[in-house]
Amino acid sequence: MMPSRRTSGGLSFWTLVSIGLSAVTLALLAALMLGACSTGEPRIVRSGNQTPAPASTDGLRSLQSSFRSIAETTLPSVVRIDVRARFAVPGGLPFEQFGEPDAQEPGRREFESEGLGSGVVVSRAGQTHYVLTNDHVVADADAITVVLDDGTELDAELVGRDRRKDLAMVSFRSQRPVPVARLGDSDSLRVGDWVVAIGSPFGYRNTVTAGIVSAVGRSGSMIGNISDFIQTDASINRGNSGGALVNLDGEVVGINTWITSATGVSAGLGFAIPINNTIRTIESLIRGAEVRYGWLGVSIQSVDRRQVESMRLPGRHGALIDSVFSGSPAEGDLYPGDFVTAIDGVALHDSDQLILMVGELPVGAEPLLTLIRQGEEVEVRVSIAERRSEASIRQQSRALWPGMSVYPITPDLAARLTLPDDAGVVVSRVDQGTPADLGGLVAYDLIRSINGDRIESPLDYYAKMSEDTRTWEIVVLRDGDERQLTVVR
Repeated sequence: MMPSRRTSGGLSFWTLVSIGLSAVTLALLAALMLGACSTGEPRIVRSGNQTPAPASTDGLRSLQSSFRSIAETTLPSVVRIDVRARFAVPGGLPFEQFGEPDAQEPGRREFESEGLGSGVVVSRAGQTHYVLTNDHVVADADAITVVLDDGTELDAELVGRDRRKDLAMVSFRSQRPVPVARLGDSDSLRVGDWVVAIGSPFGYRNTVTAGIVSAVGRSGSMIGNISDFIQTDASINRGNSGGALVNLDGEVVGINTWITSATGVSAGLGFAIPINNTIRTIESLIRGAEVRYGWLGVSIQSVDRRQVESMRLPGRHGALIDSVFSGSPAEGDLYPGDFVTAIDGVALHDSDQLILMVGELPVGAEPLLTLIRQGEEVEVRVSIAERRSEASIRQQSRALWPGMSVYPITPDLAARLTLPDDAGVVVSRVDQGTPADLGGLVAYDLIRSINGDRIESPLDYYAKMSEDTRTWEIVVLRDGDERQLTVVR
């Protein structure tokens, strides 16, 4: 065992060594702290010219500048639209405590509802400014107010409507000129392009959101309008309807119209009407004219793989004619079962595109239709008439021949409907008031024969429907029983 050492003060040698090392350590720490804070005061470190921004942010800063420029130049051309509408309901509970009595009908109560949307200033004549918006924004309005980007509120009036495309025009007067938006070319958009949505979601005017073009040529609007929509993930919500979709050049390329969402708020699935699809409407409504649409006089549908196989079609791209209106441009030139693949050499993607293209054709035009008829390619030239109102067309349902569509029987369908075999066609839809409906046909009827000829495929069915005959004796299988029905053209 090593003997312990003691200092003159009575402390051991090792204790003194430990104290010495601690003192050195404290001295070093103090020196480091003094070096870090030489002034003895706290200070904020800020970047200066001596510290350049990372090069990787240059592209983002350029994009940021673009967004700023878009907002500065386009915001003044986008307005908020406030609408008020009055409606009446029968008196009595639960409404007797609310609303104003109707002077004309004391037993009824009047109520006022409010709505909102957005719009784009697309033209100016003197002090009169014209604003393009959605028809569903102003359709039932009794009073319309536009709110400019600086908060100025001005009374507006409805100029005209294009229900078929869900577009409308309102106008307001302002002594101070409001900038007119620059309209771009929506056909030049590509998937992945940056776009900005401008409008008044939930009433918050001057709201700008950014995203990309997610897809083009979309269909399926719940509103029922016709267009090949631009899909975007830029945030669009209630109140954005009628607002602008803008490209990086500050040009309006679309009119924001609807969203798909399970909650009613943006889920990144917004849809805008391409601005090129609005030009004819803008010009017509500003002139005070009705927007005229071309009409062919046929009922059409898109097809799936089963129909392609059973009808010997080259593919799914095109539109199948299932019925033809008597007295329409199509009568005598087009027949049930014709599959249209192109109009004037422009290939069709589906039935929605045919509706859009025919609607844009001027009345009296004679486009060349390329189609497949009974497995063979045929070219037919038809004349375009003016499309009547939806109500007028519905009243002509008796003239729609035959007024139903069919689908080929497949093994799966035969098993699901408990049909005896997988040969024939099943009725998939019957239009109300048409010859097929009046003759007693209903959905899921299995057509066995027509005028004594067995029907084994859609081609057999359409061949019979195209014959120049007035009466068809149709044998169907319904709920396991055979029935004979008489359909008169």
